[in-house]
Amino acid sequence: MNQLNYIIKRILQIIPVLFLVTILIFLMIRLVPGDPARLMLGEKATNEAVEALRGKLGLNQSLFTQYLNYVKGLISLNLGTSLTYQRPVIQLLKDHLPVTLSLTLASTLFSLLISFILGYFAGMHKDSLGDQIVRGTTLVAIAMPSFWIALLLMILFGVKLRWLPVGGWGDGFIGHFKSLILPAFTQSLMTSALLIRNIRNSVVEISVMDYVNFARSKGLKERTVRNSHILRNTLISTVTLLSMRIAGMLGGSVIIETVFSLPGIGKLMVDSIFGRDYVVVQALVFLFAFIVLIINLLTDLLYSFLDPRVKF
Repeated sequence: MNQLNYIIKRILQIIPVLFLVTILIFLMIRLVPGDPARLMLGEKATNEAVEALRGKLGLNQSLFTQYLNYVKGLISLNLGTSLTYQRPVIQLLKDHLPVTLSLTLASTLFSLLISFILGYFAGMHKDSLGDQIVRGTTLVAIAMPSFWIALLLMILFGVKLRWLPVGGWGDGFIGHFKSLILPAFTQSLMTSALLIRNIRNSVVEISVMDYVNFARSKGLKERTVRNSHILRNTLISTVTLLSMRIAGMLGGSVIIETVFSLPGIGKLMVDSIFGRDYVVVQALVFLFAFIVLIINLLTDLLYSFLDPRVKF
């Protein structure tokens, strides 16, 4: 019952945050220098065309009325029509969002697979040659820009070896899967490096704790000590870092999707900014904020399963 009350409380806390997000998005779009209608149509557009577009966008109404219409559209999922694509924004999101979610999921799986293997190995073999190699590699991965790594992987596996496509989304499940490998691996490197260092340090600290030594002194098998006492307590700090990195990977999809020409919401965001399609931009910014809030909520709930000491 306590957990249910906590879930309801956290969901209710999201509402005022989303309200503030809508205000910020609304004001930021309107604070852009110049007339949005004039920027969309260009300097050579006639005044009649600009006024017609202003009326279509509702820019000739008061700010309060415009904000109310914006909020009503969000609630009813009527996000308007894209001026660039001449399609409903909600339809654009349905077409592009699965690509970004697939990329983020694949990147997360790559990160977990790499980080837990190398992080636990380095932590259990502290100051060994393998530990030093792992730590040195993570520093290199953190220092290298993701777009530069992306170009190197494209040249090696796409151009030289021709094993994987250098860009695009492909056709069918196999085509989509192949198209995700390079961008997902590229996006996972930074997260993997941070998680490896976090897991390694946690394993080193937890392995010498009194409760771990006591568990071994009771004659418990090493596998039980590792799974129930070391790895489980390592997950507590790892979950926090991973949730932050998932939110970061969603934002980083803007770069990765542009480099690899993936038709996700990151590339849609870039195209909409350059195309002055403010209707799409404000919808995407709100979507990013909403997803980050949901990730934070799920992270808080996961704590209760990892650490029974957490009291809601």
